[in-house]
Amino acid sequence: MDGPENTHQARILRLLRDDGERSRAELGDAVGLSRSKAAVEVTRLADRGLLEGGEPAASRGGRRSSIVRIAAGMRFLSIALGATSLEVTLTDGELRPVARFTEQVDLRRGPASVLGRAVELAVKVRAEGGGFLCGAGVGIPGPVRFADGVPIAPPFLPGWDRHPVRDQLTDELGCPVLVDNDVNLMALGEKHAGIAKPFDDFLFVKIGAGIGAGIVMRGGVYRGANGCAGDIGHTAILSPDRPPPQCVCGNTGCLEAYFGGAALARDATDAATSGRSDFLALRLAATGTISARDVADAMAAGDHFATTLVRDGGRRVGQVLAGLVSFFNPGMIVIGGGLSGMGHALLAEIRGVVYRSSLPLATGDMPIVLSELGEDAAYLGATRMISDRVFS
Repeated sequence: MDGPENTHQARILRLLRDDGERSRAELGDAVGLSRSKAAVEVTRLADRGLLEGGEPAASRGGRRSSIVRIAAGMRFLSIALGATSLEVTLTDGELRPVARFTEQVDLRRGPASVLGRAVELAVKVRAEGGGFLCGAGVGIPGPVRFADGVPIAPPFLPGWDRHPVRDQLTDELGCPVLVDNDVNLMALGEKHAGIAKPFDDFLFVKIGAGIGAGIVMRGGVYRGANGCAGDIGHTAILSPDRPPPQCVCGNTGCLEAYFGGAALARDATDAATSGRSDFLALRLAATGTISARDVADAMAAGDHFATTLVRDGGRRVGQVLAGLVSFFNPGMIVIGGGLSGMGHALLAEIRGVVYRSSLPLATGDMPIVLSELGEDAAYLGATRMISDRVFS
């Protein structure tokens, strides 16, 4: 499918994607075109199968305009790879989900196996959701060289280094494909439909198996020179109360080594075996293993050690963010990812450190909030990314 022919058509498509159907007259006003010029561009888009007309719009005086919307059969695909999960979502042209499959997967099985399964699920969602596929966005939990669509030495993904993910999926899906770090896509999802939608400059911080930040600047994701901007999980932090732990990246003292999902499970297991947490000791005896989810359960049950772990982690995240706030001056910080489910105990510690340590001018009206999109941020960001490319 061919995309828009000019910038006016691109703006019309993005407007209808973001805000839903409008009348022809309203479209002209929104993109700064006369009614006759807007009608010409809409007709061209409709002739190429990108738009479709609807019922007459409410009268604005004179001849009634008609409603215009994104073509009903337009589809975008999201492939979201998590540390232990694979989610494939098909959306319509307004990025509303029409079909979705999620399953557990071990990314250490390598790209051939995991991407092969992703393609199989893509076939299933396309069969269920119908329409014509315009493009696919892919999120990977690790550094991605965006220009090439390849992961670069991802710590959690042995065997994925420099694998041509974008080119392989482009061939197998038969449509344009873009690949990015999962945190960048979650940030883009927040910009599209989350609590950060009104903000053009903000940080999205994912705290899960790893820790990373998506940087939104002037309404778009800032990726840096090579695609690794925002990789704050490997920022070294000082912690005089304990020796610096080893990180999966090979360095010591990284933020992620103190408070990523694996680090939290490590410290909780140590507490369970040493008798510092009765709740975690019982959980370990019952299941044989401890995860970050168990820490959240322990904290909810009033376990003192689990609460201390989360608060200590929140303070360390706050230390890193405080420096970023003074440097970048974001309008908002959104906290998401699996560990954000630990809620306000975590959020309170992050807020406390950032508000105490950053410049008052930077924090005076800067909210720090939990994401309201949850896991939906990933598919929204992936489909927003590829639709931006198609609608350009």
